[in-house]
Amino acid sequence: MAITQHKSVSSASPTVAAIVVTFNRLDKLKTVLASLEAQTRLPDQLIIVNNASTDDTAAYLEEYRQSFALNDSVQLSIVTLDKNVGGAGGFSAGMQKGYDLGADYVWIFDDDGYPQPEALDKLVQGYETAEKELGPDVPYACSMVKFIDGNISEMNNPIPTWDWGRLQAKGHANLVLVTSCSFVSVLIPRWVMELYGLPYKEYFIWFDDAEYTLRITRESPGVEVTDSVVLHDMGVNKGVNFRMINEKNQWKFSYGIRNQASYRLHHEGKIKYLIFCATAWREMKRGAVKKSIRRKMLRQMIEAIHFNPQIDYPQRAASVM
Repeated sequence: MAITQHKSVSSASPTVAAIVVTFNRLDKLKTVLASLEAQTRLPDQLIIVNNASTDDTAAYLEEYRQSFALNDSVQLSIVTLDKNVGGAGGFSAGMQKGYDLGADYVWIFDDDGYPQPEALDKLVQGYETAEKELGPDVPYACSMVKFIDGNISEMNNPIPTWDWGRLQAKGHANLVLVTSCSFVSVLIPRWVMELYGLPYKEYFIWFDDAEYTLRITRESPGVEVTDSVVLHDMGVNKGVNFRMINEKNQWKFSYGIRNQASYRLHHEGKIKYLIFCATAWREMKRGAVKKSIRRKMLRQMIEAIHFNPQIDYPQRAASVM
């Protein structure tokens, strides 16, 4: 399958595949699906990736398929994975499915992110405005992520560019230029997947979103659309840092440290890798993280030396189907 020659989405009515990845969060998934059904602009496809959930998710999704209320306007696809491949693997699988369905955009978010009614409509409008102002290289648009109480979500703030207000200076007060963001709500055009590939499925969890959005901003920044709002129901509204590692959350930080160390080494060089490792170690010591946990994190830094996933391109997978 050939790569799209022109980066702009030429369709007068571009198609959007909404992709939600879920694992053992059935109650929250139900809220997500209700939020999607309430969109002022419905997606053209809804792809639900069941990441080998062990609760009642599979049974519920079968009931949902049979009673799907949007059959006439939205194509429903349920992708059931044989094993839990983490958020990274789930997003990769979902984006591949969206690509296979021919979507002009994929709109990806997690199973605890609740898009407000105008979220998709504003996101597409914001992307199209940014594209008109900046040219066809704009790689993505992301939503404003708020905690369920309406405050900013502490762990989901995009990283702004040095000229973050460039579009605001042109009268677009709802658009901020950014370099990276989380996968709570991101709209990605088809050509980006073809040119830059899919997220590293091997990352499993953490830093997959940062790496991917950094990867695809090589030619142009992305854009945050501040009036496209998604509520993140993440329990406690606080950011994360290496001082916070404990027995309960160390499994997540293990992936995060390995993934970020791998990125620094294999994509930025040995010096950036060493700086990252030294910084992470210093922060763990300052946070009085247990020595046994610090040793585990050190092993993850070392594992990163040999951990270097390769990019999967969706058109290659599609060509062999």
